[in-house]
Amino acid sequence: MHITIRHAEPEDEEALHRNSLGERFIWGTLMLPFDSRQKTRAFISSASDATYLLVACIENEVVGSSGLHLQTQPRRRHVASLGMGVRDDYQGRGVGSALMDAMVDLADNWLNLIRLELCVWVDNERAIGLYQKFGFVIEGTHSCYAYRNGRYIDAYAMGRIRPSQTARM
Repeated sequence: MHITIRHAEPEDEEALHRNSLGERFIWGTLMLPFDSRQKTRAFISSASDATYLLVACIENEVVGSSGLHLQTQPRRRHVASLGMGVRDDYQGRGVGSALMDAMVDLADNWLNLIRLELCVWVDNERAIGLYQKFGFVIEGTHSCYAYRNGRYIDAYAMGRIRPSQTARM
């Protein structure tokens, strides 16, 4: 199975919307069930120069997506936040790793970022393992971070400092 990573285009709207309706996809994100296609369209079209949206494709079918959101405040321009999701039937098949590899490469080798940060549900063991594989560490816990499936759920704050930077600190 060959995974291709590329920039998200407006034509990806339908596939991105369909992917975001999956039960496991929703479970791992802040999205709500039954989100409209207009929300997906607005998300894609609102991407600024400070946002990089990538999609993962298998045989030209979009099966995952990731966003890197650069901080624009002058004292945090070395930082970006990261979010991602993989279509339910492709989870656990290397799509997340391919997206993370592309995002980390973009951050380290092209955007000169020092720090990447993200939040992940404390019970999303598969995602936590993926992030740790790419050098992220748990920096803290957000109690009652969000409401999911009828109860409040905690989230870990995870961060990654570019490895070449840690040697200088």
